[in-house]
Amino acid sequence: MLAEIRELEDEKSALSARQSVEFDLVQRREQAAAGVPAAELGAGVAAQIALARRESPAKGGRLLGLAKALVTEMPRTLAALEAGQVNEWRATLLVKETAALSAADRAAVDEELAADTGTFDGAGDRAIIAAARAAAYRRDPRTVTQRAAHAATERTVSLRPAPDTMCYLTALLPVSAGVAVHAALTRDADSARAAGDPRTRGQLKADALVERITGTPGGITGIEIQLVMTDRTLLRGDAEPARLPGYGIVPAGWTRKLLTGAQPEAGPDSGALSGTEAGPDTGGRTRARRDTEPWTGTEAESRTGTEAGPGAGPEAGPPTGTGADLTLWLRRLYTAPGTGELVAMDSRARLFPPGLRRFITARDDTCRTPYCDAPIRHLDHIIPWHSGGPTTATNGAGLCEACNHTKETPGWTVRPRPGPRHTLQVTTPTGHTYHSTAPPLPGTPLTGTPLTGTPPTGTPRTGPALPGMPLADQPLPGIPRSGTSWPATATPKSGVADTRRHRRKLRHEAKALKLARCHRSRAAKSAAKPAA
Repeated sequence: MLAEIRELEDEKSALSARQSVEFDLVQRREQAAAGVPAAELGAGVAAQIALARRESPAKGGRLLGLAKALVTEMPRTLAALEAGQVNEWRATLLVKETAALSAADRAAVDEELAADTGTFDGAGDRAIIAAARAAAYRRDPRTVTQRAAHAATERTVSLRPAPDTMCYLTALLPVSAGVAVHAALTRDADSARAAGDPRTRGQLKADALVERITGTPGGITGIEIQLVMTDRTLLRGDAEPARLPGYGIVPAGWTRKLLTGAQPEAGPDSGALSGTEAGPDTGGRTRARRDTEPWTGTEAESRTGTEAGPGAGPEAGPPTGTGADLTLWLRRLYTAPGTGELVAMDSRARLFPPGLRRFITARDDTCRTPYCDAPIRHLDHIIPWHSGGPTTATNGAGLCEACNHTKETPGWTVRPRPGPRHTLQVTTPTGHTYHSTAPPLPGTPLTGTPLTGTPPTGTPRTGPALPGMPLADQPLPGIPRSGTSWPATATPKSGVADTRRHRRKLRHEAKALKLARCHRSRAAKSAAKPAA
């Protein structure tokens, strides 16, 4: 069985490389015959390969580049791949380290290393990288030096999710800058440890990095952090996890701690986090506001952070004073009870207005191209505006920049399709079709069946209120007050009529709760008046 696994793996890698190059040639010939300019030949080929292999478009481009290099310029490495002397990853390393060379020099390095002769038997990845890099230096030192000088222009910072509500903040820097940053953080950590700080050296370096970049010990400054969660999670202590755009799913308890001002897993010197106000006239209370939008259903989105920056927009509210003076905003995003689909918003404008942009971004979360989970950079008309496509939520989709450009190449078509949630169909120039469905919002199962009825066993019916805002004073529509029974489990009818009935019911409940609060306030004032 092991021998068969290895044989299949060797054959798969080599055959995939040859097939990818052949497909690229066929597509280029067809595009040339269709009158595509020479500079644009090959556009969209990598994306088609990625869809066929169920990979992201970025990974598809790397796979096609690897295939071209192996088939056309590095035959010895391809032979080693077929024979099992190297695997696909190590072949990728050889191609990557010779990318700056000309085709002739790359072929010479391929001949010199000759992986199929056993050059790399028992060698690790670092040994292969060192050998390929040294051979490339010897062949063309000037090009390699120029490449190193140009590499500084590619410096960047990226963010990747990590398990347990953590993340990887990665900086690609010139080696001198990177070493200087690490040395400074290490020096500060060693000084703090010598002064008796109980945190580990790694924790101290991480906390120092956050404080130096943001300017505050807690790390939360004038930015916007969006949390999408159900009203039950926010106000009733439900265990349904929330969604943090740009990161993914986060636990319900962690989310409530974040919103109530307690920094989860924070160091001893951490400052106030979003949701609390440390100003002298607030007493540590939370400033909150419900931002009503013309949407209906049962989902709630909370936005935390200061919104006093220059790009905060008209909804930013009053400016905040210090780094600890933060504002909590609640925006109610309601979903249809039958499917969990956000109710549509329409616009006659050519560009998506801010409210509709927030709506589509909250619905799609990441790029809607199948297998691509890159951040949303463009709000795209699925049916183009110049072809009569309206500016609506149904005809809008969040895409990354690369996928939006690929969609506009000849032969690609995208159309909305019916589904339990927002669905679109992608058709490639070869006629293959792929479907993409918007991810379920928190509280909505994958099948689209609504979560109604009795809460899970062991789940408390009431949760901690936000500081300074009693639970009785936070009546979001559709949330029973403490002591009120949950609605019986039922399968709501689908359609517009049911959605309208649901909206009326929510409005009536909100009015009833508001009247009850007014009566309690009047009664309290009457009781407080001195007797005549």
